[in-house]
Amino acid sequence: MTQTFGMTDAEILARPTVYANDLFSGQLALVSGGGSGLGKATAILFGRLGATVVICGRDAAKLAAVQTLFEGAGITCDTHAMTIRDPEAVDRMMEQVWDRHGRLDVLVNNAGGQFAQAAVDLTVKGWNAVVDTNLNGTWHMTQAAAKRWIAQGQAASVVNVVADIWRGLPQMAHTAAARAGVIYMAKTVAVEWAPHGIRVNCVAPGCCESSAFARYAPQGAASFEQSNPMRRTGDEWDIAEAIVYLAARSGNFITGEVITVDGGQQLWGEPWPAGRPKYFEHDYDATRVPDSE
Repeated sequence: MTQTFGMTDAEILARPTVYANDLFSGQLALVSGGGSGLGKATAILFGRLGATVVICGRDAAKLAAVQTLFEGAGITCDTHAMTIRDPEAVDRMMEQVWDRHGRLDVLVNNAGGQFAQAAVDLTVKGWNAVVDTNLNGTWHMTQAAAKRWIAQGQAASVVNVVADIWRGLPQMAHTAAARAGVIYMAKTVAVEWAPHGIRVNCVAPGCCESSAFARYAPQGAASFEQSNPMRRTGDEWDIAEAIVYLAARSGNFITGEVITVDGGQQLWGEPWPAGRPKYFEHDYDATRVPDSE
């Protein structure tokens, strides 16, 4: 039997939240990668808090299913099937958002992807695919929104979902490089765009369980609970509420910052998404490793 990960739709819709039901009333939130996992949980939370929600992603069927779910829950939602790797597609979507709604208040750059592999085995295609989505795609979305905010004199908030890169990410060199780029892009434009009332922040999840856990080898997923001193994984709600904290009034004086939600992983743990190599097993005799020539 295949193991499933992450919260069910019913759980996400019913999970208690610390935020007021009308917190985002009259506002519009755009969540990329909103068709599943962390993105869907975040989009649902914004909708539950009164926002009109726009989600985008590559899978039109998945987006349609989420839209049906939202409508059943009384959440107003638009969907756009596209890839954030394509700057022209991003610009078209942003134009449609402004044409229909006349505004955008919160942009959550959640879309991304990666796979577990030793760095020495990464192909050029694999490296470029991850960097193009996680770094370039995030930039295309951020810049396209900012151009319109600045032109219309609208204050707004960007929250980028990155990763817990503070001790490196073995077996994830491609996404560590891309996410680090997003973090320092955010810190840079947070200064440039402060005069326009645009705040730009990041949330760095540690091992927070979502449907994406199914992409990793069982021995990799098994290491996630041991990746932090709390000795458990987080979940999608932990990330969704952190994103809302930055996007809402609670984050009014926060920009260029990263909130790391990882149970202390950056202080202590070592996740191995492809499984722990023999050399790093705690009972391994490192004296057997041949000396370098």
